[in-house]
Parts: sequence; structure tokens; C-alpha cells
Amino acid sequence: MIPVRGVQGQKVAVLGLGRSGLATARALREGGAEAICWDDNPAARDTAEGEGFACRELTRQGAFDDIAALIVSPGIPHLYPKPNPVVRAALIAGVPVDNDIGLFFRSVASGEWDEFDTPPKVVAITGSNGKSTTVALLHHILEHVGRDSQMAGNIGRGVLDIDPPRDGGVVVLELSSYQTDLARALTPDVAVFTNLTPDHLDRHAGMGGYFAAKRRLFAEGGPDRAVIGVDEDEGLFLAGQLSEGNGDDRVIRVSSGQKLTGGAGWTVFARKGFLSEYRKGRQAGSIDLRDIPGLPGAHNHQNACAAYAAARTLGLAPRVIEAAMRTYPGLPHRSQRVAEVDGVSYVNDSKATNVDSAVKALSAFRKIRWICGGLEKEGGLEGLKGATGEVVKAYVIGREAAQFAMQLDVEAEVCTTMAQAVAQASAEAEAGETVLLAPAAASFDQYDSFEKRGEDFIAEVTARLQL
Repeated sequence: MIPVRGVQGQKVAVLGLGRSGLATARALREGGAEAICWDDNPAARDTAEGEGFACRELTRQGAFDDIAALIVSPGIPHLYPKPNPVVRAALIAGVPVDNDIGLFFRSVASGEWDEFDTPPKVVAITGSNGKSTTVALLHHILEHVGRDSQMAGNIGRGVLDIDPPRDGGVVVLELSSYQTDLARALTPDVAVFTNLTPDHLDRHAGMGGYFAAKRRLFAEGGPDRAVIGVDEDEGLFLAGQLSEGNGDDRVIRVSSGQKLTGGAGWTVFARKGFLSEYRKGRQAGSIDLRDIPGLPGAHNHQNACAAYAAARTLGLAPRVIEAAMRTYPGLPHRSQRVAEVDGVSYVNDSKATNVDSAVKALSAFRKIRWICGGLEKEGGLEGLKGATGEVVKAYVIGREAAQFAMQLDVEAEVCTTMAQAVAQASAEAEAGETVLLAPAAASFDQYDSFEKRGEDFIAEVTARLQL
């Protein structure tokens, strides 16, 4: 646990008592504060009270009279699409609003670090797609070479729930726009921006607000190194804002699909399955990514470039990074190979919850029996058109499957349920084809999470094929 610093003897309110909220309350208590908790869910309040935390309705008159700060869990919208009443009450009372990420950055360093031979490092990774894979891949690389590494944030443990980093340790954080938007302190040693595509637009009042939330990771604290994906205009703009010129190697530009001519700068890019690193106008490293099973497709090659660049900033050699990548098993629900039977592959990419991530999944495989559908996100499915050239047929699930199917530019069968979709796709699939779950939609019309949807796909494949 990371005890929160600077709160001794204070009362600090915690709004939202899920995984991060309860971890925050515990870390506040460990730092000498009294955590005053609230959640609209009575069961969550019962859990907090069972751990000895006081609960208080935070919208009642005078609720913030004795409160030093309000800590908001990332899943709770604070400003858009409409102001949260508890957050608004805190602001009216003049109470600072923060989240667990802000508390982490102001608390993680301790006096013990002065005695370490190598101070710990924090690498924070954000973006629209590929964050989890990039985090998990970097963590895997570090563990492979024997470096002490912990994953936290949107993946792994809550940021305040991890162990204090040891001598030479690295904390690898996955940070969503929800987390970067509100944090009052953001000071990673290395910050990574993978890419930007439309997502969570209601939460940020449009693409401008969404990009601004991501940009805060780089603008608030000024990382020593910034790894920036420049395949979208926003990333190109961000790299330009951070760089002092084409020889400034504090900014590493990364790309999948284009050769980067960085002059005297530092670039990492992948083309046709080959990763290349250039520094000061000379090639410094290369990796053939094509036969690495845990990183299929151009979208994973972008993730590999970002993780490679971050690992290089931490002093790892190219050949060492390559050896670690070849043992990377991949993450569940992200291009996860479930089975191969009679020449047919079954791949679970349930994490493809938006159009852009589904397009990237579709580009990674040949001859696809595509299981898709779910709760359609803002922006519609227009971005799928022209990206379905390898799709033999689509099998559409979800409560609005018929409407979803009508928007596709390929032959589509309305299946509604995962069981029916897997049954039809597996019955019709031929050797050399891939049955791919890449929904291009959220899961909440039928499942509690994308993980549950992926698990259902695996269960149906297992039962159908009698694995």
C-alpha cells in the first residue's frame, strides 16, 4: 500500500467505493487521515462500514464543512454530461477535488528513495486503444530481464494498493482519460501516448475535451521522456508541443505503418511487420515482429513500438527487448487465440469495444467469420465501411442485432446470442479461416463487462468444439 502523504489529522471524503475507492480510503487511513465515504449503492456502503469507515451523504447541507478534500473514483462523471451533485457541492464549499491518481503521484516517492542506488521510475501510458497491451508488454519485458515491476491503474491493482517500489523498481500505469482528467498531480518519469480515436465523447463533451484530458498527462508535470504515437493529428500535434526541435530526443515518436524520418531525433516505427529504431539519424535497433504470436497485426505492432520505446528509455538493449517480446503470451480478450481446430482459428478480441479497435482487429487476420454487435457507441458504425475486405460473413449479437446488421457492408446474419453466433460461425467456417469476436460495441446490453462477453465466447467455443 502507498500511504497518502500530507493528510495527517484531516478528514477526506471519498466518493465511489469500488476497487479504487476502497483502496483510496485504506491508503488515506494509512496516511493518518479519516476517510469519510459515500456511494449510492447500499451494499458498497456496507462493505466500507464493515472495514470501519464512516459513511456520510455528501449532498446534504454542511456535508463539506469539516472536509479537507474530495477524492472521486474514476467511473463517476464530474462535469459532463452534467455536473455531479457531490462534486458540485464540494466546489461550492471551496473543497479541492482530486482522484487516486493525483494522490499516488504526490505520495509514491519517500525518503527511502534517497538511499537507493537507482531511484524507482513511473511509466504512465494513456491513449484510446492499446493501453492495456502496451502496459502488459512493458511489464513483461521488465520482469523478463529481472527488473522489479508492478502494473497498476486501469489494469492490475489500484495505484494506491501496490507495494512501495523498491530500489530500481518500475511502476507501469495504465491511465484512462477518466483518470488523467481530474488528477491534480501527474508527474511520471516516462509518459506514453498510444493513439487517439473517438471514445467517451459524452464524458468529455467531444473530441476536444477528450484529447485535453489525455494531454494533461504530458502538460501537468513534464515527464523526462515522452513516447508519442503520431499516426493521428492529435499525437503529431502533441509531439510538436513537447519537442524543442528535431534533435530533441526527450520525445520519441512512434508509428505503425509509416517510416518516420526524425532527422537527429529519436523514432521507433513498424512497417510490414518490421520494427525499426532510429536515433540521431542512424538505425539503433530492429525486430521482426511477424512471427511473434502474442502480437498479431498492425495494431499490436504499434503497441510493440510504444513498449519498445519505453523500455529503451529505461536502459534496456534491443536484443534483450526482442527476446522478452518473443515470450509475451498476450492479454485475455485482446487478440487472444482460444483454439485451432481443423484448420479454423478462434480468436477472442472482446476488448474491441469501439469501431477503431474492431477495424484494427479485422486487419490482423485473413478470411474472417466475424462475431460483432452490442451496445453501439456514439459516432455509429461508419468507420467500419471499407475495413471488412477479409470478412467472409458477420454474425451479429446484441439486443439491437438487426439494426446493427443493417449498417454493415458485408453479408450478415442476425444471431442475437453468443451461443447462436458461435454455433453458426463454427458450422460454416472452413480450413484457413478465423472465427473472430471483435464486437465494435460496448457489452452492457447483454453483459456486465467486455471480460464477461469474452468469457462467454470462450465457453461457447469450448463447448461447441468439445475442447
